[in-house]
Amino acid sequence: MNADVRELREVVREEMIMREKILASLREGPKTVPEIAQALACPANEVMFWVMSARKYGYVEELKEPTDKGYYQYQLLEKKKQE
Repeated sequence: MNADVRELREVVREEMIMREKILASLREGPKTVPEIAQALACPANEVMFWVMSARKYGYVEELKEPTDKGYYQYQLLEKKKQE
């Protein structure tokens, strides 16, 4: 078994737990992936996976303009109320 596949599986397994931590971090205001990674003491590549998943499912959105360093900031997105 390839070690990279196992590592990705571990990252995927932690997605639900880490999503809540990411959302809690973003309640303080918009942050870049490196800022979220620093706040959670997690590798930025794993945080990117989790943030993109949260984006896909409508929990967060990126701000329109990147920072001076070229990173996009992500903010909480209010879920649309179901009718």
